[in-house]
Amino acid sequence: MEHSSLDFCLQTWGANSYGQLGQGHAEDQPVPWLSGGSELQTEAVRVVRGGGGHSVVITEGGEVFVCGQNHKGQLGIGHCANVSTFQICPIFNQRVTDVACGWDFSLLLTDSGKLLACGSNAFGQLGVGETVTHTADPRLVESLKEPIVSVAAGLRHSLAVNDSGCVYQWGNGLFSHAKRALGPHSVPSHLRSSIPCLVPGLSQKKSVVVKAGSAHCVCLTEEGELFLWGSNKHGQLGTSESFLPSPSPLRRSLLNGEKVSNVWSGWSHIIAQTESGRVFTWGRGDYGQLGRPNSDSQSPEQLLTDSVAGNGQSRAVCLPAEVHALRGATQISCGSEHNLAVVGGCLLSWGWNEHGMCGNGLQTNVPHPGLISNLQPILIGCGAGHSMAVCTRTIGSTGAGMQCGMKL
Repeated sequence: MEHSSLDFCLQTWGANSYGQLGQGHAEDQPVPWLSGGSELQTEAVRVVRGGGGHSVVITEGGEVFVCGQNHKGQLGIGHCANVSTFQICPIFNQRVTDVACGWDFSLLLTDSGKLLACGSNAFGQLGVGETVTHTADPRLVESLKEPIVSVAAGLRHSLAVNDSGCVYQWGNGLFSHAKRALGPHSVPSHLRSSIPCLVPGLSQKKSVVVKAGSAHCVCLTEEGELFLWGSNKHGQLGTSESFLPSPSPLRRSLLNGEKVSNVWSGWSHIIAQTESGRVFTWGRGDYGQLGRPNSDSQSPEQLLTDSVAGNGQSRAVCLPAEVHALRGATQISCGSEHNLAVVGGCLLSWGWNEHGMCGNGLQTNVPHPGLISNLQPILIGCGAGHSMAVCTRTIGSTGAGMQCGMKL
C-alpha cells in the first residue's frame, strides 16, 4: 500500500500514569490526542504496542521509540527513569521488526530473528537465566539458536516460535497456578524455566503465531488450529479443566468448523478470526471485553457444561461466539481488558474504559464495539490500559492532525 504522499500522525489515549501516551504529561487522556516527538513524526511506523505502563513504536527502518514506565528498565534505554515523550532506544547494529510487551518487560525481535529482552526478570521472563534481576540494556536471549518468527509476552511469562515452527516458553509466572492445579505432581519444566524451554505436545505441528494472557498461552498452527494451555479461571481455554499444563486443541466445531487465520489475547479473554473473516470471542467478559450480549452472564448459548473427569461435578465453560460487528476486521489489538479493531476503515473500541482507553470521552465500560469518530486508522496497538493508533491526518479534528507530519 503506497502512503508516500499522505500525512500520518500517532494518536494515543487512555491510562497515562507513567507518561506511556508520549504526550509529555502523566494524566489520563479519554479521547485520542496527538503524540510522538518531531523525530518520530518523520518516520514510517510498522508496529505500535504497549505493556503495563510503557509504549513501544517500531519504524519501517527498524528503529525503536519508547516512553512510559521504566522502573525495571523495560524501555531498554540504559537507565530506569520514566519517560513521558517518545525517545529512541539505541539498539546498535540491529534492525528491530517486532516487539512484545509484558507487564514490566519488553521482548524485541530483530530482522535476523534474534530476540533481545529488557526490563524485569523477577520471574525469569527475560529468558536470560536467574542471575539477572532486571536490565535496562537489551540482552540477547542466547539459547534461542534458530531465527524467531513470533514472540509473545504475558504478565510474567514469555513465548516464542522459531523458523521450524517449534514453540518455546519461559518465565515462572504460571508456576503457582500449575502447582495448585497439579497437586502432588511435579510442574512441567516449560512452566518454571528461566531460559527458553521447548513446549511439549506440538512436535507434529508447525506453529506460526503465539500469544500470551496474564496466565495462559495461545498457539496458532499453519493448519489453522488453535492450541491453548495455562490457567482457565475465566473459561478462556474452552474446556472444563481449571488448568491445562500442556497445549490442548480448541475444537474447531466451536468456531463453526472453520480454520483460524489469526488470534489475539487479552489478560483473560481471547479473540480469533477465521478464514471467512468471522471474529469469535471467549473468556472473561465482565468488563465488556467480549463485545457481545450477555458476555458476563451464564446464558445457555454461551456456556457449555462439561463433566469433570471422574468426580461427577460440572463446570460452566464459556464458549466462543461470533461478534458480528467485527466480521471482516483487518486489524485487532487487545489490551488487558479492552480492545481495538479496524473494520471497513473505521476504528472500533470496546471493553474496560476506566481510564478512557476506549477513546469515547467517558470512563464507563463499553459492552459492544463502538466507533471512535474522526479517525482514519492505519495501524493500531494497545497497552494494558492505553490505546494507540497511527492515523491519516484529518483536518480540523479535535486534538489531531493539523500538526501531523508522519510519513508512511
